[in-house]
Amino acid sequence: MMNEEHNTPKISPPSQGGAEGESVGAGGESSSMLEALKTFFKIGIVTFGGGYAMIPMIEEEVVNKHHWVKKEELLDLIAIAQSCPGVFAINISTFIGYKLNKRKGALCATLGAALPSFIIILLIAMFFHQFKDNPVIAAMFRGIRPAVVALIAVPTFRLAQSAKITLTNCWIPIACALAIWALGVSPIIIIVVAAVTGYVYGQFIKPTE
Repeated sequence: MMNEEHNTPKISPPSQGGAEGESVGAGGESSSMLEALKTFFKIGIVTFGGGYAMIPMIEEEVVNKHHWVKKEELLDLIAIAQSCPGVFAINISTFIGYKLNKRKGALCATLGAALPSFIIILLIAMFFHQFKDNPVIAAMFRGIRPAVVALIAVPTFRLAQSAKITLTNCWIPIACALAIWALGVSPIIIIVVAAVTGYVYGQFIKPTE
């Protein structure tokens, strides 16, 4: 009996490695989604002047700090976000979040970008009558407006550098801007024409150069 007991193999409990791996993976996924929510909430809460004023902070947080996308990819995402219907800030945050973690990432990034504006506008609507004629508030907004122009101008020059705008092709953005501003041409038409022209150039003209 003693020999039989001694020789009886001991059955080890099933390994928990798989469950632990799944737990770690789930934790990493939750962490990335929370980070996307926090990042875009921070961008949204300090951005004045619309979606384009967000570009410097998006570049700093998404490209330089977190390395979620490359600078060239951000330029493409900005073009896509501008081409799609809807608010630019929501579009760009959705695209970046989806690239980070598919639908869950898109949802978290979009919520992060939208919540600050929603909360601030809700508070303003609740208390607007109390400070709408306040000279201090009016003076603050007069000071913010010129700064917003700078916030939009800086990323414009950076995007021009990333898009390799030079003296030989700078006429293209200038002509597009004049067409929209002076002639009232729809930006949608500009985007469609630019896309078709770029496709024709890339497929048929550039290979022959």
